[in-house]
Amino acid sequence: MGFVFSKSVNDSLKAQQEFMLMNSRLQLERQLLMQNQMRERQTAMQIAWTREFLKYFGTFFGLAVVGLTAGAIKKKNPGVLLPIVPLSFIFAYQYDMGYGTLLQRIKGEAENILDTQSTLLELPKGSLTYEDLEKIRRSQSKFFMEK
Repeated sequence: MGFVFSKSVNDSLKAQQEFMLMNSRLQLERQLLMQNQMRERQTAMQIAWTREFLKYFGTFFGLAVVGLTAGAIKKKNPGVLLPIVPLSFIFAYQYDMGYGTLLQRIKGEAENILDTQSTLLELPKGSLTYEDLEKIRRSQSKFFMEK
């Protein structure tokens, strides 16, 4: 009689463990999907912001080029055109970020760093562990007293 009872308890326990494992896996998958969705939305917002900024900066850049060119011709001084150089670099960067391949190049470089230079990514004093967190928590806690 005890054997039959313990067998059903073991079967029930095993089923419960499988359910908990499946449930935690499902929760982790959902969490990963949510984090990826948030990352994609943030990246899309960054690209959209860059494109919107580019419209305003492009207008400013165009007016500045026309105005500086007219001023250089009127004063017969080509030095007036000098501000166009840094402005053109800013414009080219913003255009590359909004419509070009800058993000693909950044992604490729990040993958290269992950693959070949992972030592650059190590945290000072190594990864944080549960024991480290507990030590910090105990040192900062006013309610916990060590025996």
